[in-house]
Amino acid sequence: MIELKKFSYWYPGTEQSALDRVSLSIAEGEFIGIVGANGAGKSTLCYALSGFVPHFYNGETEGQHTFNGQDMASLDLGQLAGQVGLVFQNPFNQISGARFTVREEIAFGLENLGLPQNEMRARIDEALELVNIQDLAERSPFSVSGGQQQRIAIASILAMQPRVLVLDEPTSQLDPDGTRDVFTALSKLVSTRKITVILAEHKLEWLATFCDRVVALGGGKLRAEGSPQAVLSSEQMLRLGVGRTQYSEAAARLLRTKQLPVTLEQARKALK
Repeated sequence: MIELKKFSYWYPGTEQSALDRVSLSIAEGEFIGIVGANGAGKSTLCYALSGFVPHFYNGETEGQHTFNGQDMASLDLGQLAGQVGLVFQNPFNQISGARFTVREEIAFGLENLGLPQNEMRARIDEALELVNIQDLAERSPFSVSGGQQQRIAIASILAMQPRVLVLDEPTSQLDPDGTRDVFTALSKLVSTRKITVILAEHKLEWLATFCDRVVALGGGKLRAEGSPQAVLSSEQMLRLGVGRTQYSEAAARLLRTKQLPVTLEQARKALK
């Protein structure tokens, strides 16, 4: 569905490439996680996979960059809008500011598609339920918390029913319950609708639980790719600044102990 072959990208006015000869193929219905330290290129890869690079951000590219076999540069964002959705890390970049209620905000993109009102209402209700914000439907998007705004931004894209959903750290402002709701909703979309989900995220435990495949970036290069077990358990993740899941870290600390704990108190001390 989406393919990069030795793809490099430079933001306007820069000499250092943000992506450096990245090769990556993503098939329909996959749930892909993207990991990396800050500055590794995760957001830029999300922009490339959604078509915002090169169309919105401009800049220079090298290599192949295709969507369904078509050169991404030959398409425009208008053509891609109904097929690929992008959720930004900061919800303030996504909320239009042109609507008075959350329900109207989610309807904004659907109105631009010219959908019938009954279909719009059904899509909005479903999107509200998927991210568990039905109680916010008649509230102003600017009267809620940052985490709730993040859910509104996600719901606005879900309502568009794209074939590909790209999310750049969508749970950064969410508590554990909100994070669980979002991952559960995304997993449901993959399993029931075969939507392709591509998710940049620092919460490794959730990626390990839900993703089919994990891609690790470092310095704009693709450093590792494979199953969550293979990638996230690799020592390379420490060198890249990705870290470990809390479960891997606990196991690693136990393995470093000279004597295995046999009581609760000993286990507590060993894991501190």
